[in-house]
Amino acid sequence: MRVKLYNLDGKATEDLELSDSVFGLPANDELVHQVMVAQMANQRQVLAHTKNRGERAGSGKKPWRQKGTGRARVGSVRTPVWRKGGVAFGPTKDRNFKKKINQKMNAKAITTVLSGKLQDKEIIFIDNLEIKDKKTKQVAQALKKLKIQGRALIAFSEKEKGEMRCSRNISKVKNILTSQLNVLEMLKNKYLVLSRESAKYLEGKYGQKAKAAEAE
Repeated sequence: MRVKLYNLDGKATEDLELSDSVFGLPANDELVHQVMVAQMANQRQVLAHTKNRGERAGSGKKPWRQKGTGRARVGSVRTPVWRKGGVAFGPTKDRNFKKKINQKMNAKAITTVLSGKLQDKEIIFIDNLEIKDKKTKQVAQALKKLKIQGRALIAFSEKEKGEMRCSRNISKVKNILTSQLNVLEMLKNKYLVLSRESAKYLEGKYGQKAKAAEAE
């Protein structure tokens, strides 16, 4: 598989050969949805919390004797039946929404999303992401020349992570290290910008050669 490789001026410089095992997979909506839901659940914060009768303020003394008063029997002022008492079955901060993601499932979902974005022409490959003057304006101009309209995710390799500060203030643009690329961030943004270095990294991590080495 060959795709166009562009420079920051928006001009095609050469063809880049890609691995079919990373960028040529068929769609698998069920797998991608499962991994996406798990990632969203792992990011969820537990906010709702109600106090039970043990957490409410109030005396533990029995309000009145059990029999002979003509009133209903009661053992504590913190009973859920009373006003200002504890909540019987309310939500608590002890809830756990986390879901486990199998490593192979996650890797397959990432390559499936990469393949789908490439088929939809939503991946732009850049020969080099190094910014000469380290200016945000240069990155904004480059995105305009590449005709990227809408939300974009720029993946930087380890060698290029110093350039991340040049694009962090641009509206609708998010930065991420290629090693931290995940399904949720790719789906939240329409376009994905990868350098030649990042493409090689993804092929080395998720390609057939990496799988063969793990099997051995």
